[in-house]
This record gives sequence, C-alpha cells and structure tokens, in this order.
Amino acid sequence: MYSNIYLRKGKDQSLRRFHPWVFSGAIAKHDGELKEGDIVRVIDSEGECLGVGHYQIGSIAVRMLSFNDIVIDQNFWAKHINAALEMRRSIGVIEDDNNMFRLVHGEGDQLPGLIVDIYANAAVMQAHSVGIHKQRKEIAETLRSLLPNLDCIYYKSETTLPYKANLSEEAGFLYGKPMDLIAVENGLKFHIDWLKGQKTGFFLDQRDNRALIERYSKGKKVLNMFCYTGGFSVYALRGGAEAVHSVDSSERAIDVTDRNIALNFGNTSRHQSFATDAFKYLSEMDDSYDLIVLDPPAFAKHRDALHNALKGYTRLNAKAMQKIKPGGILFTFSCSQAVNKDQFRLAVFTAAAQSKRYVRILHQLHQPADHPINIYHPEGEYLKGLVLQIE
Repeated sequence: MYSNIYLRKGKDQSLRRFHPWVFSGAIAKHDGELKEGDIVRVIDSEGECLGVGHYQIGSIAVRMLSFNDIVIDQNFWAKHINAALEMRRSIGVIEDDNNMFRLVHGEGDQLPGLIVDIYANAAVMQAHSVGIHKQRKEIAETLRSLLPNLDCIYYKSETTLPYKANLSEEAGFLYGKPMDLIAVENGLKFHIDWLKGQKTGFFLDQRDNRALIERYSKGKKVLNMFCYTGGFSVYALRGGAEAVHSVDSSERAIDVTDRNIALNFGNTSRHQSFATDAFKYLSEMDDSYDLIVLDPPAFAKHRDALHNALKGYTRLNAKAMQKIKPGGILFTFSCSQAVNKDQFRLAVFTAAAQSKRYVRILHQLHQPADHPINIYHPEGEYLKGLVLQIE
C-alpha cells in the first residue's frame, strides 16, 4: 500500500531507540517515485519494517507516525488525538478558568508535524510538514468528533510549511468562520489574534511562567520587553505591580496589549505601552525597574544562525542586567530550538560577567505540561528560561 524506504546498514539504531526522525543520509534507496508528504514504510538493511511515517524533502527525510507497520487512517488520528485530549484533562489545564491550551504538540504527542491549539470554542491547526498538510481535512474531522462544541477550525500554516513544497493553500477555515475570539487563561481574559498574530495567536507555552511573574510583581515597577500581546503585563498587574511598561516593535502587538489590559483592568494608570525597538529602549531607559522580562522571538531558527543568536542573547541580557535596580528580578527566555539550555545558560553567564553584577539563579523554567517533550526526542525541549536576582 505504501512505498518503501530502505536504510543503510547500521542506520537503524536511532529508530530502534524511538527517535521519530529519519535523516536523508541514512537512506540507501526507495521504491518508485516518492512525492513529498507521502506515507512510507521504513525498512532496515535486513528487510524488517521499523514503522511508517511522512516522507519529506530535506535533511529530515521521514517523520515517524508509528513504529509499527500500520495503516494511517481515521482511526489512527482519532486514537492519538483522543489520547492527547485525555492527557490534558488529567493534568488539569482544561478548567472553567482556563479554556485555552495546546491539544497536540507534534512529536511530544506522537504526531510529528502537527500543532493544534484550543482557544475557547476555536481550534487553530498548524502543519510543519507536507504530510500533515495533505491530511489536514481528516484531522479536522477528528477534532470535530472529539470536540463537538467547536465553532470553527482555522488552518494557519503560512509560515510553518516547508517553502520548497510550493504549496498555495496554506491558511483558511477548515470549518466555521471568523469570529471575535476572547479566551480565558487562569481567570484572565485575552483577545486572541489568531488570524494575523504570531504562531497560533498567543504564546500558550508561557502560561506557568506568567503565573510565576504574578507572584513576584507586588509593589514592583515592571518592564515587559518583546511584550507581544501583553501576557506577562496582565499577570503582573493582577499581581499588584505598582507600574507595568510593555514594549514591542510592532504597533499591532501594542494595540492588542492595550486591549488586553483594558479587558481585565479597564483604563488603568498603572500601565503604559511603547512601540519601539527593544535594544534602543534598553539603552535609553533609566535604572528604576525592579523586575524585567526578556522574552524575545527566536534568535536562531536553524543551526547556521546559532553563533549570532548566542551573541544576541548575551548582548540583550547584559543590557538588562546593567540597568536593573539592585536586588531586581530578571526573567529571561529563549524559544530558539537550535539553542540548547546549556548554551543559553552560558550566554546569560557571559552577560552577567560583562555586567559586573552579582547574579544568582532562583528558578530554571521550561515549557508547560501541555507542550510535552518526547523523551526520545530531546529536540522538543525548545523553551528555556531563568529567573535571576541581580545585586
């Protein structure tokens, strides 16, 4: 039924350890003509089938859907998406005061290439492979059957699909129609810019870390750099911050931030927003901030950019450390998958040395449980964070 891909001798060990990627250099040959997105069987040099997956062009040649020789049909999607849903229910992220969460997190839910985020009664789906793109309608049908209260399913893959595939249909509604979307996270309300915003519209992976900011904010002057739609700012205000300043280079992001502040706190004088360059703001600001959040976009989306990314993290953190008040708290993050936690920590260490301040680590942060990490796929641990006290 499916074409076969045959591995070179000795290149089956990572699959036997359940790593879900087959790299192009491991492939000896394949049957017939393969098209990107085809489902293929992966065969070792002795003729044993090690599983099935989506074929793609590039260094990652196959993303494994199963380590068994099975058919990928509607039952497959239903089984795995339902398992993901039940896990979210069991960890308590689906509550009356929290109706937005990640339902499917790619390799972390044994569905490589697929992201599904839930915002109230809307689902936003992203494909990171052509194989998922080709099966998006089957996946949408499964979502509707498992979540009958969904009003719409939006497919948003214009920035995530491989550009070499030259796919024309990359965004649009698989079910339902546009709606003004407000969702709730830990009792706080947020406008979700799911049609034009970054990723699926909101950074769900910072939920737990936003709650930690709330605990540290009472009576403090807070700076939220790269604020996007103001998540950290909203939590800091609820935590009793004396003042919160939100900074982002995007006018659109600042507009949504202001709307989210008003949605939760009305017209409050405790908040100000600034649409300006982050490095410019850090260079020109005074030293009155008690708490600073640095949550920049990914500085390195691939390994070729790693060196410059680490220099960027060092420069950014050094500026913040130099300006923060003595005894101040710095929340600093990297969401670059190409930067591992040791490399990020070294960049922050270098920044601390350059600032000539005494720095201690209070917390080491990561992504929440609805963004699970497949233990056989350490690359899935993409969000790194540190909470530092600067003397």
